[in-house]
Amino acid sequence: MPVIKAARAVISAVASMFASAARPAIKPAPRPYAQLRALVPLCALLINGCTWYHREPLAPEDTSTSARSLERIRIDSSSMPLPELAAHRFDPSDGLDIDEVAMLAVANNPDLKLARDDLGIARAQAYSAGLLPDPQLSIASDYPGQIGTTRAFSYGLSMDVTAIVLRSANKQSADATVAKTDLGLLWQEWQIVAQARQLFIKTSFQQDTLPLLQRQRDLARTRYDRMAEARRDGNLTDDTLTAALTAYSDARKQYTDAERAAEQTHHDLNALLGVSPEVQLQLAGGENIAPLSDTTLDAALAGLPRRRPDLIALQAGYEAQEQKYRAAILSQFPSLSVGFVRARDTSNIYTSGFQINLSLPIFNRNQGNVAIEQASRQRLRDEYQTRLNSAYADVAHLRADNATLTRQLQQTEAALPEADVAAQHAAAAYAEHTLALGAYTDAQSAALTKQIDAATLRESLAEQRVGLQALLGSAIPDAYSTALTFTDTHAK
Repeated sequence: MPVIKAARAVISAVASMFASAARPAIKPAPRPYAQLRALVPLCALLINGCTWYHREPLAPEDTSTSARSLERIRIDSSSMPLPELAAHRFDPSDGLDIDEVAMLAVANNPDLKLARDDLGIARAQAYSAGLLPDPQLSIASDYPGQIGTTRAFSYGLSMDVTAIVLRSANKQSADATVAKTDLGLLWQEWQIVAQARQLFIKTSFQQDTLPLLQRQRDLARTRYDRMAEARRDGNLTDDTLTAALTAYSDARKQYTDAERAAEQTHHDLNALLGVSPEVQLQLAGGENIAPLSDTTLDAALAGLPRRRPDLIALQAGYEAQEQKYRAAILSQFPSLSVGFVRARDTSNIYTSGFQINLSLPIFNRNQGNVAIEQASRQRLRDEYQTRLNSAYADVAHLRADNATLTRQLQQTEAALPEADVAAQHAAAAYAEHTLALGAYTDAQSAALTKQIDAATLRESLAEQRVGLQALLGSAIPDAYSTALTFTDTHAK
């Protein structure tokens, strides 16, 4: 390493200065700062190993992914956080299925980009915590104003011993913080995957139900128009026409609300995927969300603290705080700095010795920081237990809700054939002019309502299953297995 070689060169130069100062002065005294000039090339060598500043201006325009950019996106499946995504091929040319939408969200979500930047900061902080402190070089020179006296000087080289003692605890704390941030990023990726799948399901549901709601609105409007015409001819009462108008207004509002909800879903999905608002995604395929058996759910729930990244991240954060608390305990002891000194006074007498800087732990004794770190550790312990309890409660709630939705969907689907048959008979009778318009529209609306109810239940059930899978977690990738070793003793 150039910097290490340069540092060794500086230390050698200082040692030679000490050695030259130890010899009696035979030649005339050197000019002021002549020895310091010898350090200039060495300092220049040290500067060459430094990082230089480069300005990086902000982008003045929108950098969201456009439709043309989306066609050129390539995603490495091996970098995906879940096994089912890692085994899936990303190809947007034939439309995006539910897994490809999730893969695009992981690769292009703006919030995940910020989370990865936070991980880079944590890794840089861990690198900084592992660096040894720089030695301190002190140089002093005095120039007497009387004849017959000699220029006095003092050279010193010291090292902060306390920083070396605390290095192990600080490094372990920083490494645990990196593991916590990395696992937190993995958990955030899982949540983004769940949100992308749920928005895919919602979009598919809205694409299926909007035509049904439009037909229901058109039926209500046809019925109202015919009744309004009959009312103008004096063949219908006002209260009957008012009921038809109310039904039409409700159907129109329901359709308009569904259109707004579809627009909101489009906005949410594009924002989650990091694409421009004007991009119209071509979604393909179905949901393919298989239900989880009770045996699978029980097994996943039993290993929840060892599988969910957010829980493991909290364990890593607790370990980081343990090391901070340990460092605060070590900082109770006197801070120590040790160095060596070579000097000459104005009477030309040379001295060699050492210096020790030692703080006296009388008043402060770092007790304030010890109390802060101890209280912070207790809070992290409570936070972990609260998150774990909440995870069990959320899974239990979703399991119960999933069972309820399954029963409701079975009942609704069982009633669908009868409603469809009634609608078909009503349509045939209306075509033969043996059924009134009101009875025809009622039968058609009843069948459409059953279809919409069944689609709504399917959507809710699919979203519940996605949420349940996200709460239970999947297999932790091998890259994160090392993060579990230091949490084993703290998971009790």
